[in-house]
Amino acid sequence: MREASTPDSATQKTRSPGGSVLKESGRRDAAHQFITSLTAPGSSLLLIIVIAVLIAVFAILLSDTAFLSVGNFVNILKAKTPLILMAIAGVFVISAGEIDLSVASVPPVAGIIAAALLSNDYSTWVAVSAGLSAGLAVGLINGLITVWVGIPSFIVTLGMIGVLQGLARLVSGERTIPILNETYTAIFGQGSFGPIPSLLIWTVAVGVVGAVVLRATAFGKAVLATGGNEVAARYSGIATGRIKITVLALSGLAGALAGLLYTGQFGSGRYDLGGNDLLQVLAAVIIGGTALSGGRGSVEGAIAGALLVGLVSNGVILLGFSTPQQQIFSGMIIVFAVALSGQRIIGMRSSR
Repeated sequence: MREASTPDSATQKTRSPGGSVLKESGRRDAAHQFITSLTAPGSSLLLIIVIAVLIAVFAILLSDTAFLSVGNFVNILKAKTPLILMAIAGVFVISAGEIDLSVASVPPVAGIIAAALLSNDYSTWVAVSAGLSAGLAVGLINGLITVWVGIPSFIVTLGMIGVLQGLARLVSGERTIPILNETYTAIFGQGSFGPIPSLLIWTVAVGVVGAVVLRATAFGKAVLATGGNEVAARYSGIATGRIKITVLALSGLAGALAGLLYTGQFGSGRYDLGGNDLLQVLAAVIIGGTALSGGRGSVEGAIAGALLVGLVSNGVILLGFSTPQQQIFSGMIIVFAVALSGQRIIGMRSSR
């Protein structure tokens, strides 16, 4: 006669070697949460995916382009690598409750400094160090003024845009500075390691580091806590001022690295590098699920958002949109993304 199943036997099944039942349940729960967040009302990531799919369909139907080819996707990824790096830094800044409007104005300054040093026969690493140091200095200035003086980062970084734009024109003399250093261009844009483009390696490396730091380190948790509730974070022993200075400094450093990648791609330094990137950086961060109110961010989402923005930009170009029309379209996307992000925040607060 077969014995009846008992709670103990059920428990033993649950506690089977490897915890397979629990692991399977956890995977199902994670997948369910991801699908729910993606398809929830106000999901800007879902919106941009739909837009990208529609543009892809129209591009295929209306033109003989290779929109869906692997080569086209690789080119989009390479072109958007500087944007992705700035978006990753933007996740930390916005998650901490601040904003950096000057991040897209750092690349031309850092790029021009590196290009000028290389053209005067300085070594690659001297040029790289100088460019990165310039970006880090800009970020530190933004952070120190924001925290120590008490001026909102929106105002500080807005003013910094003018400073950086003037500095880029002054240092370059409004001319293009060519880069003939093959080591520099190979590392920062034109080279590859076997079949893998160097720009793809930069994207993966910075993306992995950013995701791990935000999700699995004390610093990442402190960033989210600072943006979520600064007063509570301060009472919990978190040095919120130091956190804000750090994320703004890292944003300046990311902008400088983006500038090096731009100069490596183009083989020259120009005062207008990345001049139109600010809107796309903000769009990528917001579309990726980072809350403008702070306290919630996603590095993976920002990368996906940047790539989807790149797909949309590529699609509208293939569809024959003019430059003004492309700008209008990008502006509409970020407005929708901000509106939907606001709906998510309201929904989360009302459910508590």
